[in-house]
Amino acid sequence: MLAILELAARHGRMCLVLGLLAGLFLPGVAADLRPRLPQMVAFLLFLTAFRIGPRNAVAGLRALRRTAAMALILQLVLPLAAVAALLATGLASAPLGIAAVLMLAAPSVTGAPNFALLSGHDPAPALRLVVLGTALLPLTALPVFLTLPELGGLTPVLGAAGRLLAVILGATAAAFALRRWRFPRLTPRATTALDGATAIALAVIVVALMSAIAPAFAEAPRELLFWMIAAFALNFGFQIAAYSLLADRFPRAEAVAVSIIAGNRNIALFLVALPPQVTDPLLVFIGCYQIPMYLTPILLGRLYRSGYQ
Repeated sequence: MLAILELAARHGRMCLVLGLLAGLFLPGVAADLRPRLPQMVAFLLFLTAFRIGPRNAVAGLRALRRTAAMALILQLVLPLAAVAALLATGLASAPLGIAAVLMLAAPSVTGAPNFALLSGHDPAPALRLVVLGTALLPLTALPVFLTLPELGGLTPVLGAAGRLLAVILGATAAAFALRRWRFPRLTPRATTALDGATAIALAVIVVALMSAIAPAFAEAPRELLFWMIAAFALNFGFQIAAYSLLADRFPRAEAVAVSIIAGNRNIALFLVALPPQVTDPLLVFIGCYQIPMYLTPILLGRLYRSGYQ
């Protein structure tokens, strides 16, 4: 088993590709895995927090104010700017506009620390932004939902955010406690094994998230192509724009973390919180959105490793 985990660690980005392919070509498996998403996400968070450990997490608390500022910019300033643009152009009810606003209003995907790790950087800054951004969601979502009534009611969103925060804090606390009392220091081989387990967990999760892709390809390929282009444009566009602004201003690991999260948001959070008339047209977009998300370490890894000269 250890040899398999080490192999997965060496080929972590390939594991993501295999997960994407399985999600595309094994729709039955994707449908079967989808109900297990909450447990899989909690396990992924546990692995990530366990790898980082409480010592490294506490060492980064001095950056808490900057982390909070970035979370507010990502989850409040950007979506409000998008709402203003949509209202000014009369596109507030367009499915693509609603998808963009929901994406920007959402906190980071829970896999962001793992994407940072697979891009060759410390995952701790991304984990801090995952936790803090989720905690701030009740505050940041309120103005966005009040200014764009097409999104539906706010109360279910706050409930979903509370549940997600509870999962994040519970998994992180359990991992930190285990590290603190049983494994205060990890050997290099143990760290490699954890990286392999994380890569495998990410690959399994993406299979579940892509359950809507295969039916869309069979029934409406042109619509699928439209949403695929939109997903790549929004995801990679915000990542590249953020990194171009932050690469020379922030420490590299923080710049990478913020940039990854700028484009990779937990829009699926709203599936359980908003009315079906809002979310049903977005299911294909959410499925397409997983592809640039999981290709981030592969297609943007070179950018994040080299930076701007």
